[in-house]
Amino acid sequence: MKLLSFLIKYAPGSVALAVVFGVISGASNAVMLALFNAVLRGSGISRTTLLWSFIALCVFLPLTRYASEMLLTRLSQDALMSLRMRLCRQILSAPLRHLEELGAHRLLTVLADDVPIITGTLVGFPLLCINIAVAIGGLVYLGLLSWVMLLAVLGLMVIGIITYQLPIIRAMRVLRLAREDADDLYGHFRSLTLGTKELKLHRNRREAFLSKVLQETATALRRHNIAGMSVYTAAASWGQSLVFVVVGLVLFVLPLIEPTDTLTLSGYTITLLYLMTPLQVIMNSIPTLGRASISLQSVEKIGLELAAKGSEGDMPADAKAMPEFQSLELRGVTHVYRREGEKENFVMGPIDLTLRNGELLFLVGGNGSGKTTLAKLLVGLYVPEEGEVLLNGRPITEENREQFRQYFTVVFSDFHLFESLLGLEGPELDERAREYIAQLKLTHKIEVKDGALSTLDLSQGQRKRLALLTAYLEDRSVYLFDEWAADQDPLFKEVFYYQLLPELKAKGKTIIVISHDDHYYQVADRIVKLEYGKIEYDSAAAPLEPAVLEGQPLAAIAGQT
Repeated sequence: MKLLSFLIKYAPGSVALAVVFGVISGASNAVMLALFNAVLRGSGISRTTLLWSFIALCVFLPLTRYASEMLLTRLSQDALMSLRMRLCRQILSAPLRHLEELGAHRLLTVLADDVPIITGTLVGFPLLCINIAVAIGGLVYLGLLSWVMLLAVLGLMVIGIITYQLPIIRAMRVLRLAREDADDLYGHFRSLTLGTKELKLHRNRREAFLSKVLQETATALRRHNIAGMSVYTAAASWGQSLVFVVVGLVLFVLPLIEPTDTLTLSGYTITLLYLMTPLQVIMNSIPTLGRASISLQSVEKIGLELAAKGSEGDMPADAKAMPEFQSLELRGVTHVYRREGEKENFVMGPIDLTLRNGELLFLVGGNGSGKTTLAKLLVGLYVPEEGEVLLNGRPITEENREQFRQYFTVVFSDFHLFESLLGLEGPELDERAREYIAQLKLTHKIEVKDGALSTLDLSQGQRKRLALLTAYLEDRSVYLFDEWAADQDPLFKEVFYYQLLPELKAKGKTIIVISHDDHYYQVADRIVKLEYGKIEYDSAAAPLEPAVLEGQPLAAIAGQT
C-alpha cells in the first residue's frame, strides 16, 4: 500500500510499535469473542473468573487501541508535515525557469488538492489499522474454533476479494484520468482569475471560455469522478453482501460437507457478524485509499520533476561576509527559452555587459525584447546556457549563486507583497517603516506594527509603493526596478525618477531601471537598449537638466500627490 510504505519510509520504528499495539488490540477483541462464546457454551469456567476476565479486557482493550491509534495519528501528522515542508522547499530550491515551465497550476493542484486528500486519508488511517487488527484477531479466533471451517471461509473470502478488486482496478484508472482533469481545471481557474477583466469586456470570449474551456473540463472531471466512485460504490455494496453470503454458506452449505456442532456454528456466526463492521470499514476505505495513493503519486512525481533539473543550494551557515559590490559583468551570456504563442525558441544573446558600483543604468527596449529575462540573468534567477556571470571579477557558480543573489533587491512588474516584513529584523524596523510610509504618501492607508502590515487592500500604484518600501528596508547593494513607475500618476513618476533614484544613488547604491518612460532617460548614467534579445546600443545618457523638483524634500513632493 502506497500510504503505508510512505509512513514506513518516514519512521519504521514507530510504525512497528503501532502495529504491535494494533495486533494486541485485535487479539484482545478475539479474546473478548472467545469469552462471550465461553459464557454462552457453558465451558465450565467459573462465572467469577469469566467476570474478572471481562473487566480486565474492558480496561486493556481501549488502552491498547488508544496507544496504537495515537502512535499512528502522531506519525501520520508528522509525516504529512514533513511532506508539505519538503515539497515547499523543493519548489523554492528548484530553478525558476523550471518552475515556470511546470506551470503554477500544477503546483497549486498538488498543494491545494492532493495534499488535503492525503491529509484526510491519513486522519482516518489509524482507525483503519485498528479495524484490520480486529479482523485479523477475529479470523484467528475462528481458526481456534475450527481450522477446517476457517480454510473454507478464507477460500470464500479470497474469491470475494478477487471479484471486488477487479472493478477497483478499473476505478483506479478512471480516477487517474480525473486527477489529470483536475490539473487542467486548475489551469483554467488561473486563467479565470487573471483574465477577469478581459473576459468581462468580450462577451463572445467569455461565453466560449465558460462553455468550451471551463465547462468541458469540469464535465470531464465530473464524469470521471462519478464513473470511478460508481464502481467503488458497487464494489463496496458487493463487499457488504459478501459477509452475509459467507455466513449463509457457513450455516447451510459447510455442515453438509463437514459435520459441525451447533456451538461452533453459533461461534462462527456471531464472530462473522461481529466482523461485519470492521470489514465494511476496511472496504469503504479502499476508495479513499485509492484516491490518496493517486495524490501521493502526483506529489512524488512533482517532487521528481523538481529534482530532475537540480536543486539550488542554500547559503552555508558559516558563509563568509559578502565583499562590497564593485562590478557585475556578463560575458557572452546566452539564454534560450520558448515564448508563449511561438513555435521556435527565443535566443537571448550573446550578451556582454558590465555594471559598475554606483551606476544608474536604464534598460530599455520594446515589449518582448528580453528586458525582464536579462534582469533575471543579472540577479541570478536564471542560469545562462552559455557564457558566464562575474561578480567583482569572480565567476558565479552553483556554489556561490545563492550568496550572489543577496546583493539584489528587485521589484518586478509582477511583484508579490507579503503581509509582514518577512526576513527583516531590528529594534527600529517599525519606526523606519513608518518614515518610508509617510514619504510614500501611504500613512492614511496602512500601518505597521511588529513588522506586520495592517492591509494589502490598495490600488496597484499604492501596492508598488509598498513594494518600494520593502526594497528600501532591505538596504542591499543593487536595486532593480521593472517598470515600477508604470502604474504611478505623473507627479509621483517625477518623484520616482527625480528624487527616489538620485537619493538611492547618493547612498552608493547601484540601480537598474527597466522603463519605457523616455522623458526621464536623462536621469540615467547609461542607457542599454535591447532588441530581439541582443544589445542594440550601450551609451551614456544625456546630461540631466535642472529638475523642476530640485531642492524640494521628498516629503514635500509626496504631500502634493
